[in-house]
Amino acid sequence: MKPLIEHAAALQEGFVDIGTAAVDSGVSIKMIRHYEELGLLGSVPRTAANYRVYAPHHVHTLRFILRSRKLGFSMDEIRTLLGLWQDRQRSSSAVKKIAAAHIVELQARIAELQGMVDTLSQLTACCAGDHRPDCPILADLAGQ
Repeated sequence: MKPLIEHAAALQEGFVDIGTAAVDSGVSIKMIRHYEELGLLGSVPRTAANYRVYAPHHVHTLRFILRSRKLGFSMDEIRTLLGLWQDRQRSSSAVKKIAAAHIVELQARIAELQGMVDTLSQLTACCAGDHRPDCPILADLAGQ
């Protein structure tokens, strides 16, 4: 087992604490802990006082995860993409296949959302929006 490092020594060696990792990556402390629990960060060293310390590659991985989340990838997809990113022998076709499948999912979600907008627009146009209690929006929601 590797001997534990002192916190000050870890910082001198280029490691950062969780608060700094959060600021540098744009990922909240809570989510950093969550990603660590999921095994997405690999081994995160701890100091002799049991504090987590993050190397530059951990912060880079956190940025990768954050960007992937912003693009709507699932955690399983992110796990796969991380593995591909870290595998220098990978083929880009494997990455493209995941991205192309995700595009299809996003397009389906966009179509579903557009349908919601169309329905609500139609219902809103039919609603007088006045002092009377009858409302086609509520009638539709109630299935009437």
